[in-house]
Order: sequence, then structure tokens, then C-alpha cells
Amino acid sequence: MNAAAHVLIIEDEPKLSALMSDYLLAAGFRTSILDNGSLALDWIHQQRPDAILLDINLPGVDGLTLCRQIRAFSAVPILMLTARVEEIDRLLGLELGADDYICKPFSPREVVARIRAVLRRSRPPDAPLEPAVVLDEERFEARVHGHALSLTPVEFRLLGKLSSQPGRVFSREQLIGALYADHRVVSDRTVDSHVKNLRRKLIEAGIDPISAVYGVGYRFELPVDEDERPRR
Repeated sequence: MNAAAHVLIIEDEPKLSALMSDYLLAAGFRTSILDNGSLALDWIHQQRPDAILLDINLPGVDGLTLCRQIRAFSAVPILMLTARVEEIDRLLGLELGADDYICKPFSPREVVARIRAVLRRSRPPDAPLEPAVVLDEERFEARVHGHALSLTPVEFRLLGKLSSQPGRVFSREQLIGALYADHRVVSDRTVDSHVKNLRRKLIEAGIDPISAVYGVGYRFELPVDEDERPRR
């Protein structure tokens, strides 16, 4: 996925569109917002977004009609947003050419994940796919889907250790040995604190790959559609 993929949000609830935009920006996307369906077609013709979040209940032109109109000239991925849960609406939206369907209320992180998934499905077969997590050990830099993370040296080494063997559970003692070059003695709580801070930054970047295994330690594992060994 291109880290600068442009997502058009067509939603007439300002708080909801602003919330989705904030999460997408934090995940490395560019965003634009429209609050009226009648404005969308000319905008899409001119700007050519990479994906569209499209609410069904819109002033001007409703989302279902707009979806059909967009499909007449573009294959851009469309994710329908709605509070309607009737099966006929689901079928109608998808038959009109929507790529996915998300019912309100929803998690903004779920929307980010769904957008990444439809962009991957729409990628040409020969287009390169960058790993979800990229580590540059010479520069002590980390990127998530192309979005730079601001990590401390300890957090960078922690991410490197955990992501070196996805799915493996590392004990706190094993992690301590990887965190400090001077092999200082630190407590398990110190490790837990570093993991908590690292996990928060990864979540803000749109992924949540670190999980605790009770009584053992921590594991790094990405969802199936993002599960590639981090590149160094």
C-alpha cells in the first residue's frame, strides 16, 4: 500500500468524518472530506482518490445512488458506511459495486484496517508490497506502512527483538538482554513499561501486533493480510 494513499471521506456528520480523518492521517494516509453527495462526482473526476468512505444517508445525492454513479466511470475502492442493518441494504450496496460494507457504530481502527485490505486487493498483481513494519538499524528508524515512528533507542531495540521472530513468545528476561547495551539490571516492570509505550505508538500508527502471554512474556504477530517479516 502506498503510504500516501488518498482517502476521500463522504460523510455529513462532522464529528465522525473528523474522527476517521484523524485516524487515517495517523496511519499515514492523506484525506479529504465532503459532506454532500452532490459535490462528489466532479471532485472524484478531478482528484482521483485511491479509496472512498461513502455514507449512505447523504444530503444532495444519497450514497447508494452515488456509488452507482461512481462505478460508471471508476473502479476506485468504495467502502459504504451506514447505520442501516437490513440485509437488503447490504446486498443493494454490494450489488451497486461497493467493495466493503461497514455498519455504524464501528471502530475507527477497523476502518483503517478495512481500507488497507481493499487497497491491497485492488493492487496490480506485479506491484511491490512493502512489509507492514520496516526497520533501518543503521539509522535507528522504524516505519509502519511507510509512516515514521518516533521511538527511543530502547523501544527500537524492543521492536526489533519482538519482530525478529513473529509468533514467538519472548520472556521478559530475554527482552531485557536485548534492550540495554550495557546489560544493566532492570526489573520486569521496566520491560512492561517499555512494551506499553511501544504498543501505544504502534496502535497510533494503525497496527496492534504485540500481545501479552500471561505468565510468560510478549509476542509480536501481525494479521494475516499484513503478516510479513519486518524488513531491515
